[in-house]
Amino acid sequence: MESTSPVTPAPSSSSANRLSGSWPVVRIALTGFFALDGFLFAGWVVRIPEIKAQVHASPGLLGLALLCVSAGAVAAMGPVGRLCVRLGNHAVTVAASVLLCVAVALPPLTHSVLALGGVLLIFGAGYGAMNVGINSAAVDFVRAAGRPVMPSFHAAYSLGGLLGATVGGLLAPVLTPTQHLGLLAVGGLAVTAWAGRALMRHAVAHADATHADGSAGPSAGAGVALLVVLLGVVALCDAYGEGSMADWGALHLRQDLHATSAVAAAGFAVYSLTMTVGRLSGTRLVERFGPTKLLVAGAAIAATGMVAAAVSPSLPLALVGFLLVGLGLANIFPLAIDRAGALRGPRGVATASTLGFGGMVAGPPVIGFLAQAFGLPLALLSVAVLIALAGVSALVVRAKS
Repeated sequence: MESTSPVTPAPSSSSANRLSGSWPVVRIALTGFFALDGFLFAGWVVRIPEIKAQVHASPGLLGLALLCVSAGAVAAMGPVGRLCVRLGNHAVTVAASVLLCVAVALPPLTHSVLALGGVLLIFGAGYGAMNVGINSAAVDFVRAAGRPVMPSFHAAYSLGGLLGATVGGLLAPVLTPTQHLGLLAVGGLAVTAWAGRALMRHAVAHADATHADGSAGPSAGAGVALLVVLLGVVALCDAYGEGSMADWGALHLRQDLHATSAVAAAGFAVYSLTMTVGRLSGTRLVERFGPTKLLVAGAAIAATGMVAAAVSPSLPLALVGFLLVGLGLANIFPLAIDRAGALRGPRGVATASTLGFGGMVAGPPVIGFLAQAFGLPLALLSVAVLIALAGVSALVVRAKS
């Protein structure tokens, strides 16, 4: 990850010529897919309590069913990376979006935990495939356009998630889960039809270094594979923090700092909002400081904020810590995925995304076990440690690049 001025390689003449006239259309279409991904996932999450009651699941059985989302996503990511190489990122993105839109309507149609787990495997596969497809397409776009706009795509995902949760909360009292998620499926398919048509009209060359004659370029080396794994570690450490904050942050404010329910919810909202703001400003920050400096600085800010949020006895200081965590984490995952894709194309995106998703899955239960043994404040310090590790890993990647 170079931090020198030209942070994004100049596009090749062929890809630049293909993209120049359609740059706004492709960017808007990709932004729509990122926002749709976050919107659909959030819409499903807000209906989990009602679906739990519908299938008569105990907390333990519900946890096993929810793990099927992760299992489906992780199982899909590797094969989808290979499909992106064979069929093209845009085609795979559209197909994955169709699968995700259809799958989001299935959970409320189930009436047993076993059936719920089965459809969540499909939902997870669609979600994992969608994430590899859109991130691979975004990596190609970034290289062809010659600007580091990856953070803006991830900002669209965050905004989609916030909008999906808000709309879901408003619709919950007036629509059943079947009606709500069915509407999401229909609306998602409509967005897919529009954005997919735009993407399919404008192909972009893969970002990895494969020559036109089919011979391997620099991306074929074992050293590059190691760099991609290190970038996956960066993504894992970031996702560990994001998952832990989502599941345990508000509880920490409520339980350990005796905040009201409203203040605890506001604390997580501040974290989410500052992460979105950080991603919206990510492109300008990368252009000014370079990806490595931004990633390392973000890790330092987030780790400092997490220490303050975890151990401070002051509620206002803890809230400031949440703000810093959101700002610091904002661009770590997008930059790690972008660099992995630049090094190895869709395969790099799939590898880093799989490791990152593993961190998202592992974070909450690990925090739970640590909290049981040492208390929640000390358990949350593990987030600070892993975020710091993400910054160190980024420096190692730069040194070896």
